[in-house]
Amino acid sequence: MTLATAMKRSTRGASARGGADHGAWFLVLPALIPILVLSVGPLLYGIMLAFTDSQSGRTEPTQWVGALNFSDLLHDTLFWDSFRIGLLWAFGVTVPQFFLAMGLALLLNQPLRMRWLARALAIIPWAMPEVVVGIMWRLVYHPDAGVLNQTLANLGLGEGKDWLTGTATALFAVIVVGIWAGMPQTTVALLAGLQNTPRELHEAAAMDGAGAWRRFRTVTWPAIKPIALAITALNFIWNFNSFALVYVLTQGGPGGRTRLPMLFAYEEAFRYGQFGYAAAMGCVMVAVISVILACYLVGRLKGGDES
Repeated sequence: MTLATAMKRSTRGASARGGADHGAWFLVLPALIPILVLSVGPLLYGIMLAFTDSQSGRTEPTQWVGALNFSDLLHDTLFWDSFRIGLLWAFGVTVPQFFLAMGLALLLNQPLRMRWLARALAIIPWAMPEVVVGIMWRLVYHPDAGVLNQTLANLGLGEGKDWLTGTATALFAVIVVGIWAGMPQTTVALLAGLQNTPRELHEAAAMDGAGAWRRFRTVTWPAIKPIALAITALNFIWNFNSFALVYVLTQGGPGGRTRLPMLFAYEEAFRYGQFGYAAAMGCVMVAVISVILACYLVGRLKGGDES
C-alpha cells in the first residue's frame, strides 16, 4: 500500500467518523432540547434572579443587588430552622424507608404463593399522585373520624390526637406518610438487584454452612450494594426537595414545625412576592444537593477503583 492510498483511506475514515458524530448529535437533540429549555434554562434564570431585588407587583425596574439576598439569608433564622427541619425530614424518611424496603424486597424475593399479587400491591403507593396520598392520609389522621384514632380508641390506647396540628406529632406524622409513599420505588430497585444475584452463590454458601445473615452479608449485600447506594442517594435528594405531599398534609404548620425549605421558598415567592429572595434560597438548596451528589460520586469512583 502506497503512502497516498493510506492517506486517502485515513481521510475517508475521518470523514465517516465526523458524519457519524453529526448524525449522533442530530439523534440526541430531540431529548437534549427539552432538558435545556425546561431544566437548564430555568436553573440559570433562577441563579440570575437570586442576585436581584425582583418582587411581584413592583413598578420600578428590577435592580442588581449582588450578594445582598444571600447575606440576608445567612441571618434568617426562620430559613435555617426550615433547613434543619428539611434535613430531619430527609433523614427521617430515607433511612427507615431503606430498611423497610430491604425487608420487603427480601420477602418478595422468596418463592411465596401469590407472590405476583403481593408485588403488585406493594407498588400501589408509588402509582398514586402525591396530592391523593396527602388527602388520603389527612382522612387517616382526622382527629374525630380518622381510622388511626378510632383504632387506638378501640384498642384502649387512649384518646385520639390531632396528629397533623399538634406541635409534638406533626413532623412525625408526615415522616410516616413519606416513608409509606416512597417505599415502593426503593423496594422495586432492591428487588431487581436481588433477582440478578446468582442463586448458585447462595447455594454454595449454604453448602459451606453459612447461615441466613452470613449469606446476606457475604453474597447478597455485595451484589446489591451499588443499587442500594444509588437509590438511597436519590431518595435523600427527592425527600429533601419534597413539596406537594407536605403541603397537602400540613402546609408547613403547625407553627412552622413541618415547613421544609421548599415550602419556605414557595411562601416567600408566591405569598409574599419576594422572587429574588426565594431564588437565593433555591440556589442554597441546589448547592447542598450538589455537595451531596459530589460526595456520592466520589464514593462511587473510589469504590470502582478498589474493585
